[in-house]
Amino acid sequence: MKTLQQFSRFVGKTFALWAAIFACLGFFAPNAFLWVTPIIIYLLGIIMFGMGLTLQPSDFKIIATHPKAVIIGIVAQFMIMPGIAFVLAKVFALPAEIAAGLILVGSCPGGTSSNVMTYLARGNIALSVGMTSITTLLAPLLTPAVFWLFANQWLEINAANMLISILKIVLLPIFLGVVAHKLFRKQTEAAAQALPLVSVTSIALIIAGVVAVSRQEIIQNGVIILGVVILHNGLGYLLGFCVAKFAKLPYDAQKTVAIEVGMQNSGLGVALAKAHFALFPAVAVPSAIFSVWHNISGALLATYWARKQNK
Repeated sequence: MKTLQQFSRFVGKTFALWAAIFACLGFFAPNAFLWVTPIIIYLLGIIMFGMGLTLQPSDFKIIATHPKAVIIGIVAQFMIMPGIAFVLAKVFALPAEIAAGLILVGSCPGGTSSNVMTYLARGNIALSVGMTSITTLLAPLLTPAVFWLFANQWLEINAANMLISILKIVLLPIFLGVVAHKLFRKQTEAAAQALPLVSVTSIALIIAGVVAVSRQEIIQNGVIILGVVILHNGLGYLLGFCVAKFAKLPYDAQKTVAIEVGMQNSGLGVALAKAHFALFPAVAVPSAIFSVWHNISGALLATYWARKQNK
């Protein structure tokens, strides 16, 4: 068990590397990962179930102790990233599917990997976990609404159906994870040691599957997609930090809000793209590329802030 725990931690800390490797595998050996596409929703459900296993009432205490930081972070999360995506789609005159895909990943809640990056950056871990948990629970309402608001001019969007999908993909597995933890606390606490391994494996397979199915679209538009994803992610960090600084939050909270805003639950973006835009496979590509890139950029940013604090 100790060996599994150590290996799981190692895989969790090197997620960016595994994401890049599986993206390359999906591109150069697409036939090996075509089987992943039909089960993407279930893989994301496993990740959300794991989140439910580790969710604690203490994760939400931050609302009472630092309400200003939480509110600023949540508003920034659901406005800055989709807003940036909308502007980038207009400025670069992106094809409809790519524009919608970029806005979709921007409309998603924060990703759990942001908690690791906040820890490495010496940010406010309680605020990070609280923001991730709260934005995830708000996602069924806010993600469809924000996505429809910014992306309806490019593709026809059924926000009500998307709400139902997020309830099934996100909230139901989280609820089941919370219940399982309550009923089988000893067993789930032991199983939680392997959660980084399970989560990284699931997300890596999702990335490989999307890249495999969308290989032709990536060949045609890969450079511009990568470029706008890098801009999207980088501007998210910058504007998240600036908003928190303007609101006069403490420095550790400024770093935390920046990371939470810039890093998205791109796995959810992939699942929603596959569930609602199956006829437009390119919609899922920005989320897949974002999955790879934001872990690389997040690790670089966290390392910079950590070294800066050490000095």
